[in-house]
Amino acid sequence: MPASCDTDLAHFKAKFDAGANSAITQYFFNADAYADFIERCALAGIRPPIVPGVMPIGRVSRLVQFSEARGIEIARWIRRRMESFADDHASIQAFGTEVVLRLCERLLEMGAPGVYFFSLNGGERVAGIWRALGVRQVGGAGCAMR
Repeated sequence: MPASCDTDLAHFKAKFDAGANSAITQYFFNADAYADFIERCALAGIRPPIVPGVMPIGRVSRLVQFSEARGIEIARWIRRRMESFADDHASIQAFGTEVVLRLCERLLEMGAPGVYFFSLNGGERVAGIWRALGVRQVGGAGCAMR
């Protein structure tokens, strides 16, 4: 693990040592990355609820721009599939909803305490995913739990 990951984890742990009792991750599209992060947190003694952050896929250009600015990886298979739809926005949104729905299902099956949606004004997509997952909104507009 690169030193920057160790440093980031140490800073994350310091927040809990200072009194934080939960956290929300940055959004991602890889459930295995969340599992690895939770495992590394547990090894570091961090055990509070860590809610995974997820961003529904709407417009490709916005997703790519937003993700690149934050250093977030969009899997090549997701990018290629979205590109294959060209300007067919309905197909992109249907595909994006399916990808995020499957991601959320996997995260919840893995034991995630809930899911936080970075909706970027895409409330209708988020609500559709909530209904499909059978979850309820809690707290702020973007947090869902079973």
